[in-house]
Amino acid sequence: MASKRGEAVYRIYRALTYCVSPLVHLHLRWRKFRGREHSLRWRERLGCPSAPRPTGRLIWFHAVSLGEGLAAIPVIKCCLEMRPDVNVLMTTTTASAFEVIKNRLPSNVIYQFAPLDIPSAVDSFLRYWRPNAVMLIESEIWPNLIMGAARNGIALTLLNGRMSTTSFRNWSHPVILPLITLMLSKFSLILPLSTIQGINFQLLQAPPFIIHYPGDLKCAIANFDISEGETKSLEEFQAQLSHRKVWMASSIHKGEEKVFIGAHNMLKQKHADILTIIVPRQPQHGQDLALKLREEGATVALRSRGDNITPGTSELKDFYRLTPIAVIGGSFLKGSAGHNIAEAAAAGCAVVTGHHVGHFSHMVAEMQRVNPLSVLQVPGEKLVEVVNQFFDNFKILEAHRVAAKQAYHALSSGIVKKLWEMLHFHIFMKSISRDDVDDVEKLNITEKL
Repeated sequence: MASKRGEAVYRIYRALTYCVSPLVHLHLRWRKFRGREHSLRWRERLGCPSAPRPTGRLIWFHAVSLGEGLAAIPVIKCCLEMRPDVNVLMTTTTASAFEVIKNRLPSNVIYQFAPLDIPSAVDSFLRYWRPNAVMLIESEIWPNLIMGAARNGIALTLLNGRMSTTSFRNWSHPVILPLITLMLSKFSLILPLSTIQGINFQLLQAPPFIIHYPGDLKCAIANFDISEGETKSLEEFQAQLSHRKVWMASSIHKGEEKVFIGAHNMLKQKHADILTIIVPRQPQHGQDLALKLREEGATVALRSRGDNITPGTSELKDFYRLTPIAVIGGSFLKGSAGHNIAEAAAAGCAVVTGHHVGHFSHMVAEMQRVNPLSVLQVPGEKLVEVVNQFFDNFKILEAHRVAAKQAYHALSSGIVKKLWEMLHFHIFMKSISRDDVDDVEKLNITEKL
């Protein structure tokens, strides 16, 4: 009965998304006109491919944006290493993620934009790429995608699965619950971000036997190689900063600039040589912020404008190597959801964050459990006091830096290996290898004929 109700709700959803498809097409063109979609590859969002499908087995990894996409890369590399016979397709939805991830993926990975969850786009995408398995990252639970994959016999996995409190409440609504229950029943494997998230999936009636917890995949995203040239450039730039007091505010959101500009102005009264590195979450926010600071008389260099202030890189992980102190934004205003602290910890920064960290609260708690000094959570009004303490007391600063790095290594060790073992057993052995069985069966039938 529950399955029939879920099917009925899905039919309504599919009909609605079919009806609004023309409006979605217009909205996509409007986003392209405003520069929010890739100017040349925006049609991929409608299921129109821009690359040929290779022969053989193909695994599709899908993430919504940058953080989730970066979390998938270690798994993709492991997959290609362990199963070189398998092709990998990676998709994301945002142009900002595309510009970063395309340079980090192995050269033999196909990278496309993901289709919108409208029937025509999803059906066209699945028909062209014909994936053997789909790996969805975190919260990418879309009805047309999931039901379309299941209808075509494609194995489904949810990696680092999570949902916000609001999403969980919405999915739990009596009208919607049959749909999410139906969709979760189509998965072969669910690997939640935390045990609490695993419980949430069970409360939404996901089969308990498909839920396994290997650890938070985002703890492993800092393990990226860096070229010899980039290393030399970073070291030279670090040498230039060695005589200055440096701290950094990363991934800040609109509204938080008041916290960090205020902190910079107060810190400058005591430390005249201070250098504050601010990395906004959105590029446009950086331009607005630079204009505001110049109006206040501050000396500002803007990386996106081409000012020579960083060693030829725009990646956050490299900025973290320039500073001993990293304050993670998106956490100082009520309603914020935080950002990943793993990269800052891996770089050996003293990690500071606000109290509004959303689903990253699990990562913060786990790191603090390993070492209480690894992550310091403070309200905005205490930020100046904390940074001043780090500047004035080298031993305290080093204790926090060492603690953060130790906690990161303790949590990240073996996550990808554990995850691969689960994928290999539940997906590759049972689903991907089925192609081999089918080929043998076809061969036997041909020989008999």
